[in-house]
Amino acid sequence: MRVVVGRIGRAHGIRGEVSVEPRTDEPERRFAPGSSVVSGSRTLTIVTARHHSGRLLVRFTGVDDRNAAEALRGLLLEVDIDPDELPDDPDEFYDHQLEGLEVRSAGEVVGTVTQVVHLPAQDLLLVKLEGREVYVPFVTEIVPVVDVRGGFVEVADVPGLLDPDGADVVPTDEG
Repeated sequence: MRVVVGRIGRAHGIRGEVSVEPRTDEPERRFAPGSSVVSGSRTLTIVTARHHSGRLLVRFTGVDDRNAAEALRGLLLEVDIDPDELPDDPDEFYDHQLEGLEVRSAGEVVGTVTQVVHLPAQDLLLVKLEGREVYVPFVTEIVPVVDVRGGFVEVADVPGLLDPDGADVVPTDEG
């Protein structure tokens, strides 16, 4: 099973380094020199990883110049894990743990998590409701409870979040 551990950003310098936005609480483990990550069908072996000005900079085998580094920009990086492996941090979850969970809001079952979408700014849960799907920001304020063992996530009862027709309409002054 694969889990996302990072996304490649801009090239850094002229020797093939790239910035990596970690999507793991264990960047020192996942990006250790000699370890490998996967992007699609391509396996990338880490030569060096270091922190510089608050960013993680990584260099991969065979990526020796800025052009090669720029060609990697935007790629998601994944690692293969045992499906039973759990993150060390109890507030972290692997995608496969969330997919299939029941979604509850205001005490009622409203849908199912079908996918975790990784975006640069934040992750989203794709939730299948009756006859449609909605994206829910996967942040504590919106998803305050994740109970993997119980099989559900709790989504805050925010007007318009799960039901666009339930959003408050603010009248505008036209003058």
